Amino acid sequence: MKIEMTSSQLERLKALGGNIEAGYCFESTAQREAEFKRLEKALVLEAKKNLNTLRTGDRRPMLCKVQEQLVEALTSEGFVQVVTPTIISKKFLERMTIDDDHALHTQVFWVDKNKCLRPMLAPNLYSVSKDLLNIWEKPVRIFEIGSCFRKESQGKSHLNEFTMLNLVEWGTAIGNRDNRIRELSDLVLKTLRIEDYEFEEEDSVVYGNTIDVVKNGLELGSSSKGSHPLDAAWGITDSWVGIGFGLERLLMIREQKNNIHALAKSIAYLDGVRLNIK
Repeated sequence: MKIEMTSSQLERLKALGGNIEAGYCFESTAQREAEFKRLEKALVLEAKKNLNTLRTGDRRPMLCKVQEQLVEALTSEGFVQVVTPTIISKKFLERMTIDDDHALHTQVFWVDKNKCLRPMLAPNLYSVSKDLLNIWEKPVRIFEIGSCFRKESQGKSHLNEFTMLNLVEWGTAIGNRDNRIRELSDLVLKTLRIEDYEFEEEDSVVYGNTIDVVKNGLELGSSSKGSHPLDAAWGITDSWVGIGFGLERLLMIREQKNNIHALAKSIAYLDGVRLNIK
């Protein structure tokens, strides 16, 4: 009879960064225990090595470094970085059509009956853009990198708190919008050294028809374009393109990790390495 790793052994190895899956079989319990200890020891040594490299190297986690790289790349292309509040009003969500009956409403973390932790960056970017379009000549290019919060289903590719990059360009020629979405997506993904991705048309619960960036079946980013029905709530009529990326997902794909939590803001992991390794 074939003997498999126990569920606790598999979870331990996965937490340490191993890619061991169920179905890894042995001839005896003794053989399984010996192999588990060998794999665990090797992964712990690798984890300690990586933590020491972080400590003696540039001392900054990947999530921090990619934000800096993206800021440099986007500002070099004429985008202006903005920083907006994490707590937003309920009326901002309602302008995005997210009312009490919307599918996304149950995923929102409410602070009180009129305020919540933002589930997306778009409402604040709409508000900032509305004023900038009255001040600056087009094209107006802005972006934000910041935390968003959703009551997502827990799994290896979802987080309750995640880091979003959201960029928008106002004044894009209508006939060039799809091409511009691909150009800006290429800029972001090239900056982070991610290759071999695809563009797919999808239907979003907020934006309707979108062009998503996908790799290995995982959505890395989602775009939209306007004029869009949502624009009217903000008094905007200009043509535009916008794209949002989850940075932890980008890192998960680039670093070939099997668990997005290792690359997120965490007290259990540091720069992809499990801290409880003894």
